[in-house]
Amino acid sequence: MNPLLQRLQPYPFERLRGLFEGVVPSPAHRPISLGIGEPKHPAPAFIREALDRHFDLTASYPATGGLPALKAACAGWVQRRYGVALDPATQVLPVNGSREALFSLAQTVIDPTRDAGRGGAVVVCPNPFYQIYEGAAYLAGATPVFANSDPARNFAADWSQVDDATWARCQLLYVCSPGNPAGAVVPLDEWRLLFELSDRHGFVIASDECYSEIYFRDEPPLGALQAARALGRGFERLVVLTSLSKRSNVPGLRSGFVAGDAAVLKDFLLYRTYHGSAMNPSVQMASVAAWNDEQHVVENRAQYRAKFAEVTPLLQQALEVALPDAAFYLWAKVPDDVCGGSDTAFARELLAQYNVTVLPGSYLAREAHGHNPGAGRVRMALVAETAECREAAERIVAFCRERAAR
Repeated sequence: MNPLLQRLQPYPFERLRGLFEGVVPSPAHRPISLGIGEPKHPAPAFIREALDRHFDLTASYPATGGLPALKAACAGWVQRRYGVALDPATQVLPVNGSREALFSLAQTVIDPTRDAGRGGAVVVCPNPFYQIYEGAAYLAGATPVFANSDPARNFAADWSQVDDATWARCQLLYVCSPGNPAGAVVPLDEWRLLFELSDRHGFVIASDECYSEIYFRDEPPLGALQAARALGRGFERLVVLTSLSKRSNVPGLRSGFVAGDAAVLKDFLLYRTYHGSAMNPSVQMASVAAWNDEQHVVENRAQYRAKFAEVTPLLQQALEVALPDAAFYLWAKVPDDVCGGSDTAFARELLAQYNVTVLPGSYLAREAHGHNPGAGRVRMALVAETAECREAAERIVAFCRERAAR
């Protein structure tokens, strides 16, 4: 067996099942889960209709590079959303959701032998982070290095924690903007820094932008390609990854795309041709319909805005929590007088007493630079309908008040 598999950490939800072992949730309350970031708003009917209408296309093997119509739709969306023109033939590659592409990209760009004489290849990640980044690094033969979030900067990653010697060994940088779990958006000045580091050391930047269409202020989040253009830079060693899962409420469709550096995408396509990752052709045509329609996205965003405007102030009665820049999570601090400030104890006791599931923040991060930046916080995914999220918030407030009064 591949010995690198032994480096993989249990996934957060596997750890959560272990944490909840033996817990009997209160039968007085129906179960409500804020634990998993799986969109629950209804999927648009026209996407389902497009799937049905093009089902006959499944009679043929699809090309790994994707249908020209889908690549054109993705490029057209990037043009409308970010004002960036792409060549659909060379700068866009459809993928089966951003998750598998985030993983397989590392297998394409990492050379585990290149830095063997100075400690080995490095992949730099934010911390907390999406665990696929870490697993992709290990299975590509690299070592993940973490930049902890900075509470003073809305929990954006503090890249200054990575020293020059480590940047020199870096072959891939994962950026998540808007971020998971705190929703921070990378500003232009930070992109300038990251581009300068990439130009100096030659590493690829993978910008994970799957939450870009759920935001709470008038100005939409800045994208990496947009930042590069604004700074007068090309797309050298830069790719962005996005999907329809959050934007269009179709996580099971497994449809997204990667865009940016044509040279990187050429090699990525070669890898994917052998990897067997061509997208179902009926899914491709449904994706064309989704990327070409913006009204359902506007309506979806409005639902999240109304929900967060109602639920966030309610939770603020008992927790230190703020409206994020974007995404659909709340990143809340556990009060010191509730479960001793422990995120794991908070999650376990909340389930037992009020049948609400939240995810301990420490499960989304690693010990780095002397501490785990997720410890003492919980992530709440407000993906269900407003009434259910409001009920969960009311229970959380009651739980905190009862515990604090002990």
